[in-house]
Amino acid sequence: MKQKPDLSFWKLWNLSFGFFGVQIAYALQSANISRIFRTLGADPHSLSFFWILPPLMGILVQPIVGTLSDRTWTRFGRRIPYLFIGALTAVAVMCLLPNAGSLGLSISMVMIFGLLMLMLLDTSINMAMQPFKMMVGDMVNEEQKGKAYSIQSFLCNAGSVVGFLFPFIFAWIGLKNVAPEGVVPDTVIWSFYIGAAILILCVIYTTLKVKEWTPEEYAEYNPVSNEKEDSGNWFVLLKNAPSAFWRIGLVQFFSWAAFLYMWTYVVDAVSITVWNTADSASEAYQVAGNWTGVLYAIQAMSSVAWAALIPRFKSIKLAYAVSMALGGLGFALIPFCPGQYLQIVPFLFIGCAWAAQLACPFTLVTNALQGYGHMGAYLGLFNGTICVPQIVAALLGGSILTLVGSNQAYMMIVSGILLFAGACAVFNIKTKK
Repeated sequence: MKQKPDLSFWKLWNLSFGFFGVQIAYALQSANISRIFRTLGADPHSLSFFWILPPLMGILVQPIVGTLSDRTWTRFGRRIPYLFIGALTAVAVMCLLPNAGSLGLSISMVMIFGLLMLMLLDTSINMAMQPFKMMVGDMVNEEQKGKAYSIQSFLCNAGSVVGFLFPFIFAWIGLKNVAPEGVVPDTVIWSFYIGAAILILCVIYTTLKVKEWTPEEYAEYNPVSNEKEDSGNWFVLLKNAPSAFWRIGLVQFFSWAAFLYMWTYVVDAVSITVWNTADSASEAYQVAGNWTGVLYAIQAMSSVAWAALIPRFKSIKLAYAVSMALGGLGFALIPFCPGQYLQIVPFLFIGCAWAAQLACPFTLVTNALQGYGHMGAYLGLFNGTICVPQIVAALLGGSILTLVGSNQAYMMIVSGILLFAGACAVFNIKTKK
């Protein structure tokens, strides 16, 4: 079996460039879904239930995309067809979802329509996102994998900054940031429109610039014999997975549950802490929603800076643990920062955890999986360590909110505790020497 060749920087860049557009869509979803549903009339105690659908779709879609694309060979590539179909679907849904309150439907029908659109949006985003990780696994050698995932991390954070800032920028240039009760403001609607346009342009760029290997070329550089001997049954693959797969998954459980609570409750947390209101129909709440987008962007920029420091740590495990602990501190500080600009400090710390969460798990798990075959299927299954904790956290969100006095700002302290637990769990991971 041949050693995979070194790829130039621009080939590595092109492999992942579409991630920029996909991440804009993901940023718009994560920063605005709770805001949209609260504006449409959702109760805070049931808000976390809306967040069950995104990870549920992820846990169903990504293993299927991984397994099917392992067996797909077309003139357009192995992974790219799934990327393109996912992106087209996401574009259509991004134009429909923010208009749920403008269709003249009853509140119950608006909620049903919104849930359906959210389900399709996350399905399509997951379908578009997974191929980028798998193309790196297919075509990049071990020495360059860290560099490739770093490029993905940079594009991910750059896309996040753009997506998070859109509502704030559109309000600044004069679009309406308030709307009749039950209707989403123009600042959010146009953010989704522009995000959809950028997404499809980025995916078209990747489709034109990346030429995936043929079956013959792939066989020269990848161990396909194990994949033929084994049917690729998911239960068999999970049974045979290395212990590191599960230990990294434990860290993932704590960290993704923490971030799920941030996405669900942080707009209200910032609005309560800084603007002293949780009234979703008020102008102050919509201002808080836009400012939360700015805070998310600051988190993403912090992630870019911190990602550059991660390789300087003595080990990836130490970097992972320190990053999780800093993020836990950031979450815990949110309810104690009553100033609009003071809120920047917690999000700088949270960015450290987000940088590690994007890079460290996949670096550790792809290294642990070398020689196991079925890389696409394994990475799809590993996505379960992202989705399952979010589903569990979403199911428990309303009950935990009640336990903390129904104050959504205190859910950030819950997130902080979860990240500290994740930092401790990192030291249980056994890595190859």
